[in-house]
Amino acid sequence: MEFTQQNANTNTIISIDESTVSLSHINLTRPCFISSTSSLEVSNIDIIKIGKEVLFPLITKDSVDLLIIGTGDSPKFLSPKQQIELSSIGIGVECMNNTSACSSFNLLLGDLRKVGLLLL
Repeated sequence: MEFTQQNANTNTIISIDESTVSLSHINLTRPCFISSTSSLEVSNIDIIKIGKEVLFPLITKDSVDLLIIGTGDSPKFLSPKQQIELSSIGIGVECMNNTSACSSFNLLLGDLRKVGLLLL
């Protein structure tokens, strides 16, 4: 079995609660965006507002191929129109609850995938 050495600069998620996310080196207030080398708090965003105008500035910082959206305690999903809009810019999107989103993000980040996480 091969193991990927953990890079000290990656934004591994340590814990999450109702309002904050703890990374290996910083705490963020939700909503926030996290990728392999960047992390930032975002404001006034919810599932209905997600589109390429909102996401493009976030996903281009790290050339994200897959975006995981954590939608809270229960999964909520993008509309078909939103999914088509995001696929037109070449990004895959998965929506899931926050716990699953954080676990999936850490797993894919450890596999050196170009993944981003948007926690609402």
